[in-house]
Amino acid sequence: MIDLKYLQNNFDEASTKLQKKGVDTAILEHLQNLFKTLKEANAKLEAAKAEQNSMSKLFGQYKREGKDITELKAKVDANKEAMVPLQEKAREAEASLYEVALAIPNFPDDSVPEGTDEEDNVELIKVLEPKSFDFEPLEHWALAEKNGWIDFERGVKLAKSRFSVLRGEAARLERALINFFLDTNTERGFEELCVPFMNNAQMLQGTGQLPKFEDDLFKIEDEDLYLIPTAEVPLTNMYNDEILSESELPVLMTGYTPCFRKEAGSAGRDTRGMIRQHQFDKVEMVAIAHPDKSDEVFDMMVQNASDILTALGLPHRVVELCGGDLGFSASKTIDLEVWLPGQNKYREISSISNTRDFQARRAKIRFKDNKKNRLVHTLNGSALAVGRTLIAIMENYQNEDGTIEIPEVLKKYM
Repeated sequence: MIDLKYLQNNFDEASTKLQKKGVDTAILEHLQNLFKTLKEANAKLEAAKAEQNSMSKLFGQYKREGKDITELKAKVDANKEAMVPLQEKAREAEASLYEVALAIPNFPDDSVPEGTDEEDNVELIKVLEPKSFDFEPLEHWALAEKNGWIDFERGVKLAKSRFSVLRGEAARLERALINFFLDTNTERGFEELCVPFMNNAQMLQGTGQLPKFEDDLFKIEDEDLYLIPTAEVPLTNMYNDEILSESELPVLMTGYTPCFRKEAGSAGRDTRGMIRQHQFDKVEMVAIAHPDKSDEVFDMMVQNASDILTALGLPHRVVELCGGDLGFSASKTIDLEVWLPGQNKYREISSISNTRDFQARRAKIRFKDNKKNRLVHTLNGSALAVGRTLIAIMENYQNEDGTIEIPEVLKKYM
């Protein structure tokens, strides 16, 4: 979550930053009122405590002087009783402030471009030229039908819409991609982890999915468990409420998981094919870094994801997200968008974010710096979204007869 002390002491500056991310000023004004309520409640409570301490000191004096303490005792008891509602009011004010703060997104970096949505994102570089076809390239669902690779109808039968079944060569290609991604990431220094695909509410709050995005999560009935929307949740929370030594940083982790999302806000979007599914596979990178080194780690993660796409021979572009398109937890995000010739456009295939200390504050992930505990910076990114990579291979490596070539780097895995 955001640094509440910074928000309280630099309210106008902090408000300007959050408005860059599209935060409603009414919420910020509500926060400011909660700060005032908490300050007033704490002031009254501290005054009552000071009065209590002052009267308590008189007990010893009265006894030494042989004075009657009956009246003093009655005042102490009355003050103690009066403190109970004051303590409750202060507790309620603090709880209300914390609850609202949990729904406030992270501050964007000052370098983040201004803008309201994806149309205002800034292209930084294109990598590899899209192939020129001498025939009209098909979209992946048409190729899937020709090759018997993706069974959309049976996916719906087994579950519901936005589920699909990979068959034969497509299933093998999916597995090959997962292995290739994991091998590449471990070669770059990431430790491979195999994590639970269900996490409890505390972990999802730690990385920012709860409470704000509960409607997009699949919850396990009668359990404090949710199907994970991304491996970012378990990987980052490996160190939830822990203190690392400075020498352990950066901690680099990678893992394959299925991801589960209700896609609550995408009704009517990408209804055909496999672009937007309720269940999809992804290989994730997560880093826990020293605050002074997180920009360096961020650049390395972006380059790693780009290198994987380059090794696969997939044209892509690197895009910096504007303030209005930034995710809830992110301070800075770079998207990689892969070229899909069937759609004749670039589509997101990886999103790499530096959340600074936002997640670390929620998840209490710290490191010891000269005997002082400080918050780490956490970073996450896809390397890569497996299903979208499979789609990109189908469309970029298609032949005129509908057959699909396999990228050279994947042949040893198949």
